[in-house]
Amino acid sequence: MQMKILVTGGAGFIGSNFVHYALKEHPHLEVAILDKLTYAGRKENLHDIWDKITFLKGDITKKEDVAKAAKNCSCIVNFAAETHVDRSIIEAGTFVLTDVLGVYNLLETVREFDISRFVQISTDEVYGHILKGSFKETDELNPRNPYSASKASAELLCRAYVETYGIRAIITRSSNNYGPYQHPEKLIPKTIAHASLNKPIPVYGTGKNVRDWLYVEDNCEAIDVVLHKGKPGEIYNIAANQELENIQVIKTILKLMDKPESLIKFVEDRPGHDLRYSIRTEKMQELGWKPKIKFTDGIKKTLQWYRQNVEWWKPIIEKEQINFHKEYSAGNHEVA
Repeated sequence: MQMKILVTGGAGFIGSNFVHYALKEHPHLEVAILDKLTYAGRKENLHDIWDKITFLKGDITKKEDVAKAAKNCSCIVNFAAETHVDRSIIEAGTFVLTDVLGVYNLLETVREFDISRFVQISTDEVYGHILKGSFKETDELNPRNPYSASKASAELLCRAYVETYGIRAIITRSSNNYGPYQHPEKLIPKTIAHASLNKPIPVYGTGKNVRDWLYVEDNCEAIDVVLHKGKPGEIYNIAANQELENIQVIKTILKLMDKPESLIKFVEDRPGHDLRYSIRTEKMQELGWKPKIKFTDGIKKTLQWYRQNVEWWKPIIEKEQINFHKEYSAGNHEVA
């Protein structure tokens, strides 16, 4: 049966990787993309599959854009979001607008068009941090920054629409993603870019913050499994069970690049910096999914991609003149 899906935020990091994965696994799939093309969403991320997709530049905070893009689609997968924690501390209102109002518009469109399935891409950050053990899907939400609060709010809207209106929505909460097409404001591409240019690599606090590193293609496979096999109304944690301190990640990259650790510069920690994220993934395993890429392999694949695509990331740094000491910082999170 021919299936047409709408991927919102499909020109961003995880969204574009998902579109690549979905078209590879389902060659006859029709894919429509709605993306605002902000700083993190780029048409270049889709250049090799441009003739296989339908693209609409638009904003999920505008209901008319969502309705136009969703026409004749049977499913929506929502990657569209503001995701950078530091930006959320500086300008929280933008996150509320996109991550909450935008999801409301999507949910209303799902109701109006009777769309058969809606997948909301969320984050493990909604749980807050945990010093020991791991969170399961039924644990209490305790977001500790405006970004994670906006994502938690979107989740609550989705769950309310499932109960009130009977829409068929599913939520995924993934751990830290890394891989091709990730904006150099984030830890791994930033480290690679700075090391390549022999620039200092700022690290918050002591660099001991722990994240579970998930290669983006593994996450895309999991989302695809949820889209086809997940149960409406359910929440699914997605993680690689590969926890590393930020400083370990940076030192690993420097070693692979044959760059000195003297490039590392510790800076003042950011407010409310979560110490450790950790989630359990038994529900995904029950659907038949488990991660395939070990961090040691994934980081080499990622490094190779950034080395081969300098023209992709270098203009971003030059254009934005990124101030890594203030506006950007190590250890931040990506779900979109």
